[in-house]
Amino acid sequence: MNKESIFPELQDLIKSLKQETITEERKEVLQPLIDYIQNNVEKKNPINLNFICTHNSRRSHLSQVWAQTAAFYYGVGNVNCYSGGTEATALFPMAAATLEDHGFEVLSLSKEPNPIYGIKYAQNAPPIIGFSKTYDAEFNPKSNFAAVMTCSQADAGCPLIEGANKRIPITYEDPKAFDGTPQQAEKYRERSLQIATELTHVFSKIKA
Repeated sequence: MNKESIFPELQDLIKSLKQETITEERKEVLQPLIDYIQNNVEKKNPINLNFICTHNSRRSHLSQVWAQTAAFYYGVGNVNCYSGGTEATALFPMAAATLEDHGFEVLSLSKEPNPIYGIKYAQNAPPIIGFSKTYDAEFNPKSNFAAVMTCSQADAGCPLIEGANKRIPITYEDPKAFDGTPQQAEKYRERSLQIATELTHVFSKIKA
C-alpha cells in the first residue's frame, strides 16, 4: 500500500471515509467496476478507466481524480484514469476548489477558457491533468477501457462508446444544481465525498 506517500491532509480524509454507509443497492451498482478491475489485475492487463458525463466539468473529473488516488492508496498498479464528456466545456472552478480543500495540490497550468490543471495527490506521483474534453478526444484511450458513465444524461445519450470493452453506469447527482447558492460549496464537497467513499470502496476490494 502507498498510504504513507499521499499528502497527510488527504490521507486523513481518506481514513475518515465511512465505507459502511454505502447501501447494498449502491454496492450492487459498484460491483461491475470491482469485477472489471479485478479481472484485469488477474490477467496483468492495464486498467484503463474513462469516466464520462455530459460536459466533463464536475462529476467525471471528481471520479477520475478519486479513482486514481484510490488505486494509488490501495497499491493497485497499472491503473490509468481518464475523463471526458459528450461535449467539452471547462472544468468548473468549484470542482477544482473542492479538490484543493480536500488536500490535493491543484496547480493552474493555463488560464484559457478551458483551463488546464495539474492535480497532485502525492509528492512523487505524476499529476492528473484536468481539463474538459470529449470522451473520444486524443488525450483519452481509444480501445481496451471501461466507460464509467457518471451521469444519467450521458448514459442515456451515448448508447455506444467506441472502443470500450465494458460500459459501467455509476451515476451521481449533479452539484451544478446548487451553483450560485449559499449551499454551493457544501454540496460540491458532499458529492465529492460520496464519490471518494464509493471509489475507495471499489479499490479496497481488489486483491493483488
